[in-house]
Amino acid sequence: MLFRVQIFAIFWGLYGCQHIARIEECGLTCSQGFVCKLQEFASILNSFCNPAPVSLSPTTLRSMKLWTAMKCTEQNRCSLYLSIKGTLQLDDNVHGVELCSLSVATQKTQCVEVKISKSKQAKLTGRKVKVQYDCFEVSVGQKLHVSMRTIPNYCGNQRNQDYLVEDCRNSDVGKNIPVCFATRMTYALDKGRKNILVNVFDVVQGTDYYARLCHQWFVCEDAGPVTLIQEKDLGKPISLQYHQLLPCLCIEAWPAISDARRVQFCPFKNNTKALWENIIYNPVTQTLAWEAACPIHVTVSLCQQMKTNDQCVDLENSSQIAQEKVKYPRVDAHPRLCMKFTTKHNVWIRCPFAHRKSGAWRMSLSLVDEHIEVSFMTHTAEAQFSVLVCNRTEGSSCNSSSRYQPASVGDLSSKSINISGKACGSNICIQGWRTDVDYSIPSYVCDLPCTSSSLSQEHDKNPLSILSLAAFLSILVTLMALLGYKLLSAFHKKRLIKRNAVHNKMLRTKSISSLH
Repeated sequence: MLFRVQIFAIFWGLYGCQHIARIEECGLTCSQGFVCKLQEFASILNSFCNPAPVSLSPTTLRSMKLWTAMKCTEQNRCSLYLSIKGTLQLDDNVHGVELCSLSVATQKTQCVEVKISKSKQAKLTGRKVKVQYDCFEVSVGQKLHVSMRTIPNYCGNQRNQDYLVEDCRNSDVGKNIPVCFATRMTYALDKGRKNILVNVFDVVQGTDYYARLCHQWFVCEDAGPVTLIQEKDLGKPISLQYHQLLPCLCIEAWPAISDARRVQFCPFKNNTKALWENIIYNPVTQTLAWEAACPIHVTVSLCQQMKTNDQCVDLENSSQIAQEKVKYPRVDAHPRLCMKFTTKHNVWIRCPFAHRKSGAWRMSLSLVDEHIEVSFMTHTAEAQFSVLVCNRTEGSSCNSSSRYQPASVGDLSSKSINISGKACGSNICIQGWRTDVDYSIPSYVCDLPCTSSSLSQEHDKNPLSILSLAAFLSILVTLMALLGYKLLSAFHKKRLIKRNAVHNKMLRTKSISSLH
């Protein structure tokens, strides 16, 4: 418990209420009695070290201390500076020190040379002098690598130290550095025009702002132009146009100040449905590819969409764990070949060939001379197929009992393979699949009858059954026409007989009247 309290106290001291030292003006100071001269642009020659003289003490640079200073022009309008304090032991071979600050993030270097007056140096050899410089401007939370070395630069006489500038969690920094001031954003979505209307609030007075859309990867990459919001327009909505509402689409806003803190808002994190639309198929290389528009951990596989239910059965050896991009070479563009995306929260299935019925191949069966003839029809320019007789098992697979030689089928043509008629029974299936690709949808025909004089089955469509039905309907229509003709003829004959009888009756009546 005591250890936790100590850790909390250290954290609170670093970030909670640490007071940042104030300076009126940045500058250079030396110990009393010494004269120091500043050269703001260090000589590049001092970057190379020279062998140290034998008389030079290895402790010429005694110490180096770093801290952050703050200079304010008005209330809540302050800047941060790095203060460096070093102790140098004077020597006949040393004329001063070089101070450098390197930004780890940007690799930007700031260096100055501090030289001791020669007249003073000659009289005070062996004495110690303290040098303080506090004009290296730094930004909030910046990581620095600070070095101090002698002039001239003697090998082995250098001090180095890493330093982390306080960030906005420090109360003094958070209250007085403009980039730490909280900025709020609200947005409204216009899907018809694909616009996001953004309002920026709680801004720094007298400062313009920037806003943009970006895609959050390791950094937030531009997803549109950066828009400048002038101070007079702050509070009015600005329009940012988007291309697609992705889960990594974010809105960023920040003050128009160097190294300003950016406020980021990502309101579409749950819109993962849009990620699975970027599926591309190259018909020349037969490559099926998917590329993530946002960083996501997902398992991708190829699967076969079943007709009897909504299941999509994974194809063997097709599962890949991906974060950005997956590729499947030599894929059969079958309407029921789909891609399955599995995350921790859900499963999505996309079938890129569902509307390409012309790309499907068909397998049909017929019984010819006690042999089963397996035929393939395809629209592909050149395709190869294999046939397997197997025993049905659970699911969509079966154990093989015999395999037959592959057949090549050309564009809009058919190829047949003969199988012994003994391959029959309720648990016997015939499986056909393409062998000229790496990923293909297998086709099954099961429940093969053993006593029927004719057999015609097909995996997708059954043209023989359609022809039989058409023939039956044709015969039925013909019989109905003949029956109608017979009935019409009989009715017409009966009507004619009735008409003749009436006519004969009238003639008889007339004859009788004439006699009277």
